[in-house]
Amino acid sequence: MAKTIMVVDDEPDILQSVETVLKKEGYEVVTAKNGDQCLEKLEKEKPDLILLDIMMPGTPVKEVIKKIKDTKIAFLTAVKTSDAEKEELMENKNIVDFIEKPFDLEELVKKVRKLTS
Repeated sequence: MAKTIMVVDDEPDILQSVETVLKKEGYEVVTAKNGDQCLEKLEKEKPDLILLDIMMPGTPVKEVIKKIKDTKIAFLTAVKTSDAEKEELMENKNIVDFIEKPFDLEELVKKVRKLTS
């Protein structure tokens, strides 16, 4: 059975390219353009991993992750995340990785494969 990955990002180009490459790799992909849409979709979907942009408009990411239970989260981040900020976010046991933008799609696929195995 295919693993499901939810990709949450407010940048349409990133959503589309990540969705395309993950589908080619055999994953089911659910997309959301912000934290509110992510939470709404999580009412119906149970992804194996969420790739979540750390900087989006709308509900703050820290509020979004508090509401996500039992799903691994890997942050997509365009800004250098300080060690202190990472430590604070890693207190939430769901956080499994930080992936810096711009990222290589092949590297992203390798990380997704590792995080969902």
